[in-house]
Amino acid sequence: MNSISYQEKIAKILRAEKETIIQLERDLNRITGKSNFFYSLVEENDRLINDFLDILGLGRNSMALDVYDALISKVESDDLRIFQTLKNPQLSEPKDCQRIVDLAKDVSPRRKGFFLKKEVAQGFLKAEPPQKVLKALDYQSVAAMLAKEDLFEVYSSLRFLEDSEWLNNRFFKQYQGLKPGDFEEREIEVKVLGSQWVEAAEKFVQKKYHNISHLKELGVIFVIPVSLKVSGEILRTLSLLVHYFYEVYFYSDLAQQFAEKNPKEFAKNFISLLRGDVLRSLPSSSNDRCSFLVIQRYLGKDDENDHRLFLPHLNPEALHWDRAEEALAKIEGLDFWKDLDWVGDFFKIETGSEVLISFNLVDTIMSLVKEKEMIKYLYHHQEALWNKIFISYFGQEKMEEMIKENIIKGWFEV
Repeated sequence: MNSISYQEKIAKILRAEKETIIQLERDLNRITGKSNFFYSLVEENDRLINDFLDILGLGRNSMALDVYDALISKVESDDLRIFQTLKNPQLSEPKDCQRIVDLAKDVSPRRKGFFLKKEVAQGFLKAEPPQKVLKALDYQSVAAMLAKEDLFEVYSSLRFLEDSEWLNNRFFKQYQGLKPGDFEEREIEVKVLGSQWVEAAEKFVQKKYHNISHLKELGVIFVIPVSLKVSGEILRTLSLLVHYFYEVYFYSDLAQQFAEKNPKEFAKNFISLLRGDVLRSLPSSSNDRCSFLVIQRYLGKDDENDHRLFLPHLNPEALHWDRAEEALAKIEGLDFWKDLDWVGDFFKIETGSEVLISFNLVDTIMSLVKEKEMIKYLYHHQEALWNKIFISYFGQEKMEEMIKENIIKGWFEV
């Protein structure tokens, strides 16, 4: 590997300009006094790919389709094993969903977080009654609804019954008055929604292509008991649940940090988190320092060519997935995927050109779930690689610290 080829390899995988990668390496080497880390990353990537191709019964010169099919088959096999271990759960059955939830809880961290008080949440509903929710369940008032329905299930239903204009311009505007005292410490709750919500939620599930979401402010993860009737959905459900545990605790830590350090700006900063604000561009570095964006959501979901994806940055979503995959590795058979989140490379197709194959677990799961639509996922792998570059120089603990300290500002220098 010559002195430029490893930089070209990283740039090609990240779809970044080669000069961006060369400059980033030059800056990080100068700032830290370390060297050869980018070269070592490519070597480690190659070694891991070779090792796992051996496990899959393939060689390094295998065709892209064969590699992709082997990874998909591995996910299908893992999905079947979990399906059988959990006694053949049907995602359309709430009690079966609960068995998947229980397994996710077993491998996820459990501690108290910093979440919106229930009485404050009730007050928001009463001040801005969700008319579509009330109509769907045939209630005349919020008080009548809350007397019979679970508060967290009602809040979850806002995401799939009410329109975004009402949510953003009416309901969430109430959050502008939030104070640290409106929050309390309690554990995350995972809700499998009752059958009364299923019909109303089906359009949401078909549009979003997943039946799981979360409410950061309330410390709630919810599961809609609806099956997508696609291969791999048990493993997808399990992995999303574990991922959300890490994500919700991460944002809980930030809320508590805001409350302690800057209570006057609490509402403003907390709302910025809920919106997932990201700067439009990366400010120039001062003196001999190096700048990174903090991109707190997957911009590639909205626009795979968003220019910010090709600039040096960190992504907390990739951190949550890394931890989720480490937790999932405790389950028999899933240890295969441990430490592969940032791994991937180019393999040839029949025309002689090359395509990028991600070895990232969640990319592979989502590719399987969307296989009928011929959609291949890559962005979890690419975002994990940006994080991996920073971790190579500074460590994961420092990365998380820099993300948390600068997530509102949207960027930082090292």
